Amino acid sequence: MSSSGSHRSDAEWITSSYSQGNGGQCVEFSRAFLGSGAVPVRDSKSPARRLLFPADSWRSFVRTIKAEGLE
Repeated sequence: MSSSGSHRSDAEWITSSYSQGNGGQCVEFSRAFLGSGAVPVRDSKSPARRLLFPADSWRSFVRTIKAEGLE
């Protein structure tokens, strides 16, 4: 995991399905960099700051969350 300064203004950000749309605690991710093997993740309240995860690690994280019923 690393902090990313990369910026794509055309990146589509996907909001967590558990975000309530009221400006609260929203985690967003983008598929825009999957070709490079990376998944950027950000807090919707601070969109300029992003964490960049290896795609395999992100998939493993999501799979574990679903398997453990932590969704």
